[in-house]
Amino acid sequence: MKYYTSGDVSHYLNISVRTLRYYDQIDLVPPARIEESGKRLYTSREILLLEKIVLLKSLAMTLEDIKKIINQITIEEILTLHKEKLENNILQLKESLKNTHTLSNTLKLEGNLNWGHLLPLVKENAKMAGKNEWGKHFSEKEQKTLKEAMPKMEHPSTRKWINIIKRTNFCLRRNLAPHSEEGQTLAEDCLLLSEDFFKGDQKLGEKFWKARKSERASKEMGLYPISSEILEFMDEAINYYEEHYPKLTNKKG
Repeated sequence: MKYYTSGDVSHYLNISVRTLRYYDQIDLVPPARIEESGKRLYTSREILLLEKIVLLKSLAMTLEDIKKIINQITIEEILTLHKEKLENNILQLKESLKNTHTLSNTLKLEGNLNWGHLLPLVKENAKMAGKNEWGKHFSEKEQKTLKEAMPKMEHPSTRKWINIIKRTNFCLRRNLAPHSEEGQTLAEDCLLLSEDFFKGDQKLGEKFWKARKSERASKEMGLYPISSEILEFMDEAINYYEEHYPKLTNKKG
């Protein structure tokens, strides 16, 4: 039978010699034999046991719990648990990445992080997880179309709407009217962008725009809050454009 020293095992499994001694002290993984000199020797059996422990510890399992099940669980079962843990980690990382994109786009939108807007929105989205608040305002078919088309705060295409909102703020700061050249260029861009989002469905576009202008409905759907001044300016600009220029029939989303 081949024996391995504690140094060999430490190097192979990236476990400190001190940890190996501790596992011996708590009778978790005693060495196969201890020589008169005090040298601890391990066989492939103990190494396999240690490999199991490494995997179980990666699942945040305590040594006490590991000790109870270590001889009852197979490598295949451990790998299954490890796979589930990794998949959960991936989901958490994706959620973290999504939140990072949200913060980045919020910064582009606001010029600084408006925590007064952002934190209630995050809490509302967490509270609505698994719920269908959109069902209060749209049919299942409409919801599917909207959720496929409408960009979330973390989505790169949101930048298009961010620029629309920033340009609207620019018009408001300069006291430009909705029917001004800048306001009408803004209206045309809104309509073109909405045409793409709603796939030519004017009725759905108008229905969404109505819900978007409602503070309560926007909150229920977890949409980022936009000031009433911006929404009113865009609404007036679009109405004027549709009355005086060739019509693009969908309204902003």
